[in-house]
Amino acid sequence: MSHYPSRRPVCIRPVAIVRKASRAEIVARAPDRFGLAAVLPLPDVEGSLAELTRAGDQLGADAVALKTNYHGRYLGDPEFTPVLDELERRAAVVLLHPTSPPCWETTALGRPRPMLEFLFDTTRCVVDLAMSGILTRYPRIRWVVPHAGAVLPIVAHRVALISTVTSTPADLPALLGGLYYDLAGVPLPVALPALLELVDPGKLLYGSDFPFTPAPAVEYLAETLAGAPELADARLGLTPDSPGAQLFPRLAG
Repeated sequence: MSHYPSRRPVCIRPVAIVRKASRAEIVARAPDRFGLAAVLPLPDVEGSLAELTRAGDQLGADAVALKTNYHGRYLGDPEFTPVLDELERRAAVVLLHPTSPPCWETTALGRPRPMLEFLFDTTRCVVDLAMSGILTRYPRIRWVVPHAGAVLPIVAHRVALISTVTSTPADLPALLGGLYYDLAGVPLPVALPALLELVDPGKLLYGSDFPFTPAPAVEYLAETLAGAPELADARLGLTPDSPGAQLFPRLAG
């Protein structure tokens, strides 16, 4: 988790201890600079519950990172219910991140998976969370959707309309308004304005995607966001009234 940069150029320094220390050790050494997100070994439910206990009770994890699917099984899979129950009990912050969808070798058409497949898999995952009723049944889980909501703002009303002829209608535009969104990737010029048609600026968080996004691109995208008029009312830092402070009070303190 990164603090939102100021309008000054972003300086990204390599952290030499990353390969020598665990993430928990890095956070312990610099608790005011780094947050810790637990990674669960799904689809192993028992192992995931054990890791939630270890990360939450022993390591003081700030969040839980979940992939959009695990070997083709999405988070709405009924077998994952015990994990969702525990995330709800802990009022966990869940950081979603896309991975390759099933049969990506065919759907990617030989092109890089992050180009389209990751965005579509995020969209597929969140739509499934809505259609399966998980977003409604687990109101205490704070979901953070990556990449400015992926394709969700574009398809939200279509999903809501077509869902009315299913057994589980879902008001996806309204449900999306209750989630949080990071602005990693390329949110401008189109994705961010589309997202803000459905979501209050108070649900936005800065995201860099570093090191997967190279440092020069991170600097350029951060400066672009810092000057974006669409974000005039957003609070992307860790000021007391910001969404980042609400989700990660330890870092804000």
